Amino acid sequence: MTVWTKLVSKTQVLATGFVTIVNVMIWYYVLQAIVNDVSNWKVALLYAVGCAFGAMLGTYAFQIKEGREKKSLPQA
Repeated sequence: MTVWTKLVSKTQVLATGFVTIVNVMIWYYVLQAIVNDVSNWKVALLYAVGCAFGAMLGTYAFQIKEGREKKSLPQA
């Protein structure tokens, strides 16, 4: 979702569409796993932890990238 949000905010239409398809397929798999074993809260917890880690990692990567881009811009 972090990559999706970044792509949407930069209006990268085709990339946003592709990432949206990937996100929906992941959600489909997770939803199917939860529905098939609704009492297994570990699946939901594992997905939540993975989502949080992915969001943190993605945000950190974008932060580093933007920091490098700012340093490489000519000073006015």
